[in-house]
Amino acid sequence: MNDNHEHKCNICNEPKAEGQGIRVVSGFICETCEEEMVRTDVKDAKYPFFIHQMKQIFLGENA
Repeated sequence: MNDNHEHKCNICNEPKAEGQGIRVVSGFICETCEEEMVRTDVKDAKYPFFIHQMKQIFLGENA
């Protein structure tokens, strides 16, 4: 099956083809953001941003 639906990345908010990332619960994370997240040290200034965006996926938009 060729499924080329686009999804908006919950981290960068950019539209990406479904095959260009991962589904997490009801959210989507593009490959670029996934790679950046796994390489980001907990002491990095961007780390809290990633945590906040992940909360949006798990807790919904009201988190």
